[in-house]
Amino acid sequence: MVVAVDRYTAEDACSLVEVDYDPLPVELELEDAVRDDAPLVHATHPGNIAAHFVQVSGDPEAAFAAAEHVTTIRVRVDRSTAAPMECRAVAASFEVVTGELTVWDSTQAPISVRGGIASIFHLDEDKVRVVAPDVGGGFGQKVLLFYPDELLVPMAAMRLGRPVKYIEDRRENFVGSSQERTQIHHLKLYAKKTGEVIGLEDYFLHDTGAFIPYGIAVAQVASTSIAGPYRIPNIKVTFDAVYTPTVPVTPYRGCGRPQSCFAIERAMDLLADELGLDRFEIRRRNLVAEDQFPWTREGLLFADGLRVSLDSGQYHKALGKVRDALGGDGFAAEQAAARASGRHIGLGLACYVEGTGLGPYEGGHVKIHPITGKVYVNTGLTQQGQGHDTVFAQIVADQLGVPITDVILVEGDTKAFDWGVATFASRAAVVSGNAIHKAAAIVRQKTITAAANMMEADEKDIVLEDGHAVVAGTDRRVPLAAVATATNPLRYAFNEAAKAATQFAPASRHDGPALAEGQAPGLEATDFYSPACATWAYGVHGAVVEVDPDLLSVKILRYVCVHDCGNMINPALVEGQVMGGIAQGIGGALYERIEYDAEGNPTNANFADFLVPYATEVPKVEILHLETPSPLNPLGVKGVGEAGCIAVGPVIASAVEDALAPFGRPRFHQVPITPSVLAEALEPAPAAA
Repeated sequence: MVVAVDRYTAEDACSLVEVDYDPLPVELELEDAVRDDAPLVHATHPGNIAAHFVQVSGDPEAAFAAAEHVTTIRVRVDRSTAAPMECRAVAASFEVVTGELTVWDSTQAPISVRGGIASIFHLDEDKVRVVAPDVGGGFGQKVLLFYPDELLVPMAAMRLGRPVKYIEDRRENFVGSSQERTQIHHLKLYAKKTGEVIGLEDYFLHDTGAFIPYGIAVAQVASTSIAGPYRIPNIKVTFDAVYTPTVPVTPYRGCGRPQSCFAIERAMDLLADELGLDRFEIRRRNLVAEDQFPWTREGLLFADGLRVSLDSGQYHKALGKVRDALGGDGFAAEQAAARASGRHIGLGLACYVEGTGLGPYEGGHVKIHPITGKVYVNTGLTQQGQGHDTVFAQIVADQLGVPITDVILVEGDTKAFDWGVATFASRAAVVSGNAIHKAAAIVRQKTITAAANMMEADEKDIVLEDGHAVVAGTDRRVPLAAVATATNPLRYAFNEAAKAATQFAPASRHDGPALAEGQAPGLEATDFYSPACATWAYGVHGAVVEVDPDLLSVKILRYVCVHDCGNMINPALVEGQVMGGIAQGIGGALYERIEYDAEGNPTNANFADFLVPYATEVPKVEILHLETPSPLNPLGVKGVGEAGCIAVGPVIASAVEDALAPFGRPRFHQVPITPSVLAEALEPAPAAA
């Protein structure tokens, strides 16, 4: 580690460090890395196998034997990276007199970082404060515990007695921050001649990079999402997590779901082709019906350690809405007309499910301020653009009858709230949202009780609205600030302003404290929510694309997304999350791939060579909503943060394949579909000897 007065000096100092390397043989290709003669990343792990995992649901062997048709497919999703516009950053300052260490960290898990720093440096947790400012995207890359700089920067600040900071540049982000995506699936669908799938078998390789800092989470999520929204009763899924001499892998937005969705949806398209069925029809015949929920897959354990159980949904209705939005039966005529004029358009389709709202828990604290009447809310999460301050304010405002602008959220600061997990896995609204809802409900009841005492009214007649407690049907009301003051005996005794603020008839005035017997002072509460299991959001995506076989380009003409995340607290924010995910999904479908040379060095670790979609490459998306409340939590919500990116790859591949059907029906079972992939697919088959 080099510490200097500025970055320029540090860079110069680094150039003076000489390191001698002894190059070792490497194998970067996933399928070759597991061969017996492959060079090992770690001598302790033969075959470079970091983990081997098998899950079984139902009686797959019997289903395999009974099948009337078997579809076999191999698919591959290549490596990508979160590439947040704002790279990771960490700064630290140590106060020698008090022994307090403050760390500012662009992390998604400040409470966990605090615990780790305190443990490793043998500090009391109350002497370590971690603050995660709202400094841009995370997408999972900023939740790893720990990156070296998250320990080294605080260590340097303590040793030097001066503030120290480290901010990644773009190349450092590419080589020093975690990545994701590479999986190769060998999947078989066992079906009846009618197209009903009765069994699924999947074996896949998962690239975990040089280390496995996040365990098997990515591969496990992929394995438990492999059957998608389909009522496949018999499943056997096996994976090997494989070490390769590359950047370590941790969850990136979607966390294994884009890979499994690509596998099952490309397989469903192939099954439809082999049986001569429409792609919408093959899905209609296999989707879980509304009266079949909860649909449980015994034997498949999700990332929370609990069995997969799809809790609610309207899968068939979502499929129908996409079909209608894309023109239904009329698309065939549109496609024929385009082909007659020399244009190649195609329709793509994919369904997905997303396990959201993972535990173990989150908490929330809600307090009505006794002077201003504003409501302060704290939770242990951080935000990277999800709109927590709006969503959580809405939840509290609905309970307490205050303007949203009077709700002040403070999160991402271990001094403000020091119990919690992190922002990841589409869990904020489900877990923290319900914790805040529970805390706000307690404060609501306290407020009603106190206001009823003050105005000598029945609790059932108290209504909270416009920042006041009101006796229904009368003009008797009291500001929440005054109620909060009245519930603090000491403050009440010395605050004449509280009396002046009460605007109801003197005859009904209650001049003493408003506390009920046994009630704690103040209008505040802390509560926690621990979900019983994951909630399962879902959706259907469809698109029409045009492929130019001469320019080797793909243009998205129309894109439709139907998404269901249960009750929507804020539809605009839901659309923003879905739209952002679709933009990232387009990157993975058409552009983004980390390239390594033969020695394992990244060759495109910059935004000149690693291609991300511009705004011009992201089409206007028609987002249609369904709301099927989850029965698993008080708000009836499901997560939405990762949903948009999951289905884009198979949608684009399906559409490109459909567009190029006249060219011998080339198959697209790998993403991204780059111009070179298109060129290879369009090469004429070699003439028979």
